[in-house]
Amino acid sequence: MTTRNRAVAVLLTSATGLALLAGCGLRDYREDPPGGDGGTPAASSFTPKAPLPPGRALDADARVPAPPRVDESDATAVAEAWAGTAYSHDTAYDTSPHDAALRAARFLTPQRAAALREYRPVSGPGDQWNTWAGHRAWTTVDVAADLDGDAPPDAAREAYRGLFVEGEAHGRDGWQGEGPRVNVFVKLTRVGPGRPWRVADVTVVEAAVPPSASPSATAPDSNE
Repeated sequence: MTTRNRAVAVLLTSATGLALLAGCGLRDYREDPPGGDGGTPAASSFTPKAPLPPGRALDADARVPAPPRVDESDATAVAEAWAGTAYSHDTAYDTSPHDAALRAARFLTPQRAAALREYRPVSGPGDQWNTWAGHRAWTTVDVAADLDGDAPPDAAREAYRGLFVEGEAHGRDGWQGEGPRVNVFVKLTRVGPGRPWRVADVTVVEAAVPPSASPSATAPDSNE
């Protein structure tokens, strides 16, 4: 196991709750209003946030591909197809990352897909998304399997896959920037041998961005 992956493994557990809230449509208690003194709710002064509007349907001008057709008897192929679709965004059509997640719902179990469709995000999509949207950017991603062999062996109805997702953002104005960078641990299930694999659970950890070199960290003068 590499040092990088040991760090990811430690982070996976702590990130599980956040990932489930963001991806499954469960209630996010971070959006609740603070309680008043003595535990009295402050609902009278709290205005609920309106859900973000859904994105537009993709058409011929969209820059992200349709979900691919894959061999559904191959757990790795299904996991990678889900990740590639879920992280391919087009901000000229999508209002948040949730829209790409919905396009990837075909690779989910029926239960998880239903929860995802019921979920309506109310929080803003974040600074990185806002930067992309300012350039009307789309993202392209590379998905690579973690081949370190730390995942449990496949069972008849259950499999696990670790993936690295790294992407770039491309603005319609010519701008280029960093796209999604995440480590993903995927649980897949199927109802029986020979049946299609489906993504049942996902844990996501944002990949660390290497710090830029400090101006003081320059090479020493050869004359010193």
